Amino acid sequence: MSFPLLTVVAAVPAAGALATAALPAAKRTAAKWLALLVSVVTFALALVVAFRFDPGSKSPYQFTESHAWISDFGVRYALGVDGIAVALIALTTLLIPFIILAGWHDADPLEEATPNRRWRPTQGFFALILAVEAMVVISFEATDVFVFYLFFEAMLIPMYFLIGGFGDRAGGDDEDGAARRRSYAAVKFLLYNLAGGLIMLAAVIGLYAVTADQLGSGTFSLQQIVEARAAGRLHIGTGTERLLFLGFFFAFAVKAPLWPLHTWLPGAMGESTSPVAVLITAVVDKVGTFAMLRFCLQLFPEASSWATPVILVLALISVLYGALLAVAQRDIKRLIAYASISHFGFIILGIFAMTSQGQGGATLYMVNHGISTAALMLVAGFLISRRGSRLIADYGGVQKVAPILAGTFLIGGLATLSLPGLAPFVSEFLVLVGTFSRYPVIGIIATLGIVLAALYVLVLYQRTMTGPVKPQVSGLPDLRVRELVVVAPLIALLLFLGVYPKPLTDLVNPAVDHTLSVVDKKDPKPTVQVDAVPGGGRHGHAVRDQDVEAAK
Repeated sequence: MSFPLLTVVAAVPAAGALATAALPAAKRTAAKWLALLVSVVTFALALVVAFRFDPGSKSPYQFTESHAWISDFGVRYALGVDGIAVALIALTTLLIPFIILAGWHDADPLEEATPNRRWRPTQGFFALILAVEAMVVISFEATDVFVFYLFFEAMLIPMYFLIGGFGDRAGGDDEDGAARRRSYAAVKFLLYNLAGGLIMLAAVIGLYAVTADQLGSGTFSLQQIVEARAAGRLHIGTGTERLLFLGFFFAFAVKAPLWPLHTWLPGAMGESTSPVAVLITAVVDKVGTFAMLRFCLQLFPEASSWATPVILVLALISVLYGALLAVAQRDIKRLIAYASISHFGFIILGIFAMTSQGQGGATLYMVNHGISTAALMLVAGFLISRRGSRLIADYGGVQKVAPILAGTFLIGGLATLSLPGLAPFVSEFLVLVGTFSRYPVIGIIATLGIVLAALYVLVLYQRTMTGPVKPQVSGLPDLRVRELVVVAPLIALLLFLGVYPKPLTDLVNPAVDHTLSVVDKKDPKPTVQVDAVPGGGRHGHAVRDQDVEAAK
């Protein structure tokens, strides 16, 4: 039996969560250091997976594990990773140590105890973060639909407590008002995602019934279902497949989130601490877009093609709607939340463009968006914690009193608007090229999202960082050493992947090609206009093999 590396990657943060939660109440500092140590070890294990992964392997999944779990219902504890999963596991485990460092004091006891909230349990805060990490990692690893569903839903529980129990108090309200806002945001997050999960559960059961009827025994194995369909042993009726697809896609669209199922995100991010907001949009929400690639497209290829036009329109609306609302925001964190809705629209646009450029760009976008949003949101959190306000109007002239903070905020913002030379530009460019090659009208309209992104980012920077120094910010300290340790590596990654994305593209492209082959989609062939050759005896336009190859 080979070493269960994937299980260990998920088990380490799970064990760390239990150990952190078990520490005595007085051991707050020990809880922080233990959580940080566990997150660093988990990232080291993820790097082992990444370096041992062979992108050139003909097997769609590597480091596979499969053990009988609930045999009577065909459930197996089955894990495996492709290049897309490896990239997202690396992103998740990379961000968690920075999230822990950024939230180092977010769960400290309040100096002024109130009847409703005397303590912030430090151990519980960091234990919940590690629990979310474990569940997200195993969601990326699962190749059994039931195992994926279990952890896809289970991660809602720790996220609920992180949003509702450890929220942001910079909203300009008293403690009771802040508690009500946190509670509302947490309940809305839970209800939306539970509703999606329940609909998906019905589809999961329906998928099992179909496989049991046609294969003799029901199964939740992704590989077994895909192979059975390819071999002609499993035929899902058109109507049934489309209903099952909608059940899965609805849950993933809520998690992503996709318009009009997005309304829980601004509240959840706005009322959370900045590290928890990063955990939501840079880590947890990626499970939704990843699952569209792994499960929606591969399990239901015909239904995916059938639903593509509608999904592309919804994604386009997300791109423009999120960007327009970001322009109109007065709250810094809600602005970043609506910007993320716009970015998720780009990701879904790339996935359902059904081209190698689009899906490769969408996968890169998941990684690059995670890094850029983490950088921007964490720096914004450092700024908000100093001033005690999330309102843009309460700032001005910050770059004169805290130039390093302003500089890092600017780089995070420029990455958010996909400036060339920073990592998100490559992924956004590929998404637009991949979309345009098959759906030119949608590709053209989607470029408006780039213009709007430049507007909301540059206006945000101008109003907060430039101009006269407001009295309330005149004494703001610059970034401290701990905060620089959080931000500097993220900025370095944005620069490195902006000029040299090859390590990521080499990792994810084979998985993208496999997904397209399962869906039976090929890239559109470019048409090259050839002028009439003088003396050739024929006028007009033609497409020649050598021209096509040159265009490629």
